[in-house]
Amino acid sequence: MRKSIFTLLILTALCLFGFKNDPISQKSLLKNDSFAHKMVIYQVFTRLFGNTNTTNKPWGTIEENGVGKFRDFTPKALKEIHDLGVTHIWFTGVLHHDVIGDYTAYGISNDDPDVVKGRAGSPYAIKDYYNVDPDLASDPAKRLEEFRALVQRSHEQGLKVIIDIVPNHVARNYHSISKPEGIRDFGENDDKAVEYDRNNNFYYLPGKPFQVPQLSEKPLGGDPHPLADGKFDENPAKWTGNGSRMAQPRADDWYETVKVNYGIRPDGSNDFESLPSGYDQKPFLDHFAFWQNKTVPNTWLKFRDICLYWLKFGVDGFRFDMAEMVPVEFWSYLNSNLKKEFPQTTLVAEVYNPSLYRSYLQNGKMDFLYDKVAFYDTLKKVTQGKAPAERLVKVQSDLADIEHHMLHFLENHDEQRLASPAFAGSAEKGKPAMVVSATISTSPTLIYFGQEVGEAGAQNAGFGKPTRTSIFDYIGVPAHQRWMNGGSFDGGQLSKEEKSLRAFYKKLLNFTITSPALMGSYGEIQSYNHEISALYSDKVFSFLRWSDNQKLIIVANFDPDNRANFELRIPGKVVKIWNLKEGIFALTDHLNLTNKYNLLVTKGAGKVKLSLKPLESVILEVNIRKE
Repeated sequence: MRKSIFTLLILTALCLFGFKNDPISQKSLLKNDSFAHKMVIYQVFTRLFGNTNTTNKPWGTIEENGVGKFRDFTPKALKEIHDLGVTHIWFTGVLHHDVIGDYTAYGISNDDPDVVKGRAGSPYAIKDYYNVDPDLASDPAKRLEEFRALVQRSHEQGLKVIIDIVPNHVARNYHSISKPEGIRDFGENDDKAVEYDRNNNFYYLPGKPFQVPQLSEKPLGGDPHPLADGKFDENPAKWTGNGSRMAQPRADDWYETVKVNYGIRPDGSNDFESLPSGYDQKPFLDHFAFWQNKTVPNTWLKFRDICLYWLKFGVDGFRFDMAEMVPVEFWSYLNSNLKKEFPQTTLVAEVYNPSLYRSYLQNGKMDFLYDKVAFYDTLKKVTQGKAPAERLVKVQSDLADIEHHMLHFLENHDEQRLASPAFAGSAEKGKPAMVVSATISTSPTLIYFGQEVGEAGAQNAGFGKPTRTSIFDYIGVPAHQRWMNGGSFDGGQLSKEEKSLRAFYKKLLNFTITSPALMGSYGEIQSYNHEISALYSDKVFSFLRWSDNQKLIIVANFDPDNRANFELRIPGKVVKIWNLKEGIFALTDHLNLTNKYNLLVTKGAGKVKLSLKPLESVILEVNIRKE
């Protein structure tokens, strides 16, 4: 395809003037707005979603505090999630993990409170990778069939399904009663007389029995339980999930889990082949071919089989927990195998070390990584008034080459709720951050259930502290329950402010998944405006997004108290790239259609007089006049 003069001008300007553009953005420009839509992932903590019980007793039992079920995700509920502007739903806590409940009638062994966090259990202490949490089923004997029906209902409502895979650790008492014929359990064939063997699934401390850690708070809040005796039978002891090599882990270790062995010797050296130089630039098919004649550690094979099992079951992708604690060569092996058989699989990984980002994307063949340490942490400080908005410029610049692959979020199950006092203190204060997070790059956006109605995470559920909605105990989620309205899923109990907040999210998210400009180019104008205008507050952040047929000016006012009145300048370089003639161009605000702004182009540059209310943002589209 021959490049038009217009496209060449764009690419030249991007190189000369610092307007960042990744290869995907360039492709969308060359294809004249033939673009891939942005993704929006809705994370839902499955056991909490449909729970209508409002008792919220600390350490409450399932009978006292209630629990949501697969059946609560009705077609109406899923349609409302889809209509919010969601493309993918991430069901968190689906796989069978340790729980404090008696399901022995279904052939499930009881779990020991001494090595279970909370009463409902950690969703990241997996007990059986080939089945789902019995708490979630109306009939535990048919729990897998009930989840299959949920996957089908989700697909019928236009949602792709993501579930968690936890590769770094499993529950201390891992035992699958549902594994397919020919599959052996983790550790079943291990040589327990040695600390390490390449084909052992776990690391051992020969001659040392496991001891329960000394906890400041008794299991189950001190409630009696026949297994809560300060003992757990594990001999020899295994390494703990976070890598602790003590027979008695500390209370702050991941004591409910054991570390999985991927062929990393105790001294840290690799016991497997390394990827040759240059494989970071090769497609997944080359990675797949590389591993075909290699013998890999047994754990690699087990997780390959697990992931393929769930893809064949019908899920569309995975969120990989603590992926950076597992060697990147394994990800090359696993993900190339998955993509070979299921090319459209969505692979999201939790990686917190920025120095590893490119390796896990390029060598590990991940699709998306958490953008926490760079983008989220900075945006949180800006929202709290602890950092100027200018800080976001460098973050975006530093990640420009991989920006498409950095998943943006403001909440998830690990982070404090926006409306909690520890974060923003109110959902309204999170609105400018949400606009910036969802529109600054081509990356996916993640929303945590209840975020869109201002859930504050204030409940004392038992294990852990408020500000994060509990993932360890049975609890109700008040703001979400008001939207759920007893199962009507119509927002019937929401306050006026909560309804307004949800309408804001719905308008914003639906715009992001339909806008070609948001899969196009990015222009940094923050520094330019900050330098030339004394009225340009350090609590204001602005940038440009564009494609061939859509030009956007996006501005957010993070100030909770003061209106921002200033004249935003659009550099002449941008005016030339956008091919704007001199004159006045009407601007449409996609967040508030009543706003009336114009772009004045004169003497080769542009300017917009803005008056933003406290916490107000605008997404202004330039209405190009037809010549």
